[in-house]
Amino acid sequence: TQHDLSKYKKVSIQKALLEGDNPNLWDFYWMYQLQQEAPRPKRIICPREVENRPKYYGREFHGIISREQADEILAGVEGAYILRESQRQPGCYTLALRFGNQTLNYRLFYDGKHFVGEKRFESIHDLVTDGLITLYIETKASEYISKMTTNPIYEHIGYATLLREKVSRRLSRTKNESRKASVTSEENTPVEKITSLVRRAALTQNDNHFNYEKAHNFKVHTFRGPHWCEYCANFMWGLIAQGVRCSDCGLNVHKQCSKYVPNDCQPDLKRIKRVYCCDLTTLVKAHNTQRPMVVDSCIREIEARGLKSEGLYRVSGFTEHIEDVKMAFDRDGDKADISASIYPDINIIAGALKLYFRDLPIPVITYDTYSKFIEAAKISNPDERLEAIHEVLMLLPAAHYETLRYLMIHLKKVTLHEKENFMNAENLGIVFGPTLMRPPEDSTLATLNDMRYQKLIVQILIENEDVLF
Repeated sequence: TQHDLSKYKKVSIQKALLEGDNPNLWDFYWMYQLQQEAPRPKRIICPREVENRPKYYGREFHGIISREQADEILAGVEGAYILRESQRQPGCYTLALRFGNQTLNYRLFYDGKHFVGEKRFESIHDLVTDGLITLYIETKASEYISKMTTNPIYEHIGYATLLREKVSRRLSRTKNESRKASVTSEENTPVEKITSLVRRAALTQNDNHFNYEKAHNFKVHTFRGPHWCEYCANFMWGLIAQGVRCSDCGLNVHKQCSKYVPNDCQPDLKRIKRVYCCDLTTLVKAHNTQRPMVVDSCIREIEARGLKSEGLYRVSGFTEHIEDVKMAFDRDGDKADISASIYPDINIIAGALKLYFRDLPIPVITYDTYSKFIEAAKISNPDERLEAIHEVLMLLPAAHYETLRYLMIHLKKVTLHEKENFMNAENLGIVFGPTLMRPPEDSTLATLNDMRYQKLIVQILIENEDVLF
């Protein structure tokens, strides 16, 4: 009706629909309307002063009473609630809530915030408001909710086609331009904010895009104002923590939808605050490169002027200068100046490269494959050992594999100048073993026990890089 449409405009749903990209508009509005229709919380104040009332509860606390007494107090008032102390377990508290003509009892906890489940709330009133919304929507739309993920817009070809014109208009950037933090139009004017779904569709069309698989980094998120799920296109209901957001690409989905989202995260460069200490796959996808630019830049500089440097990778550069290089990459990305005019000592560049690998949250040789590599290194037969190492290499994530391959080719070049730099494959294995691979558990004993195998793995990778990669 006209009245409904007017109300619809008043709550600014169009803004919540993120530039009007939601093809499931009326389902969204229906779900939003259900939230608006949910019972409002009604606090039932205890008529007497309760002794030993916890300081974080108000006058809705009724002390030690039974379930039956709570039911009598709340009878006939939808959305009414009280707090009570358990008769059976003194010191344990319960939220008694009236919904659907029955009294529901929830064990109540407090750790600085109030909660009965995963969500934490500043006040009991907010907790009850969110609970009533969830109960009402799940009661009225249970069948619809159960089918939300069966035909997601996320994988809907028609939806991608619908966005193509907008994608080409908003993301006409070249591969080099995609590295910039800000997005501008052809007239060099700011382009309106784009959804992660639109960005993903555009990047899929980009021939220069390196298609490394990456899981989304979902974290519980509280959305201000109405929001829709970018997987199922439905309203994200609740007062707080209505869904999850990928901290790398900004994808917003229901928590229940997140388990169905494929591992196709396209990190947004604006969300990547630094180069060092950033997940390897996240970094290369954000910058749309095959390998981390730190690896390419440092290796390029070392091969240009440092392959014959005595003790290359073994001799340490000045720590503060290495930190300067790190900050330069974090600040300037691939524009960082690491030339001889700024850092004449090549050991500083070599140190910065080693530091990058040490700072990775997931090592180049990942935690998941670590034990398999160690077991392969323990095989006595050289041919069988080589075959086992090759099989484990195939288990590495694509970006990790490519980075390791490129590094081993470089280290092989280093060994070709062994007469000048005194660095053979074994020496490089000693340096890079613990740098490229670390045991999953933070155990000094395990690290010491595995050091010789770490060294052996890297040594074998260098000596056989043309066979293994």
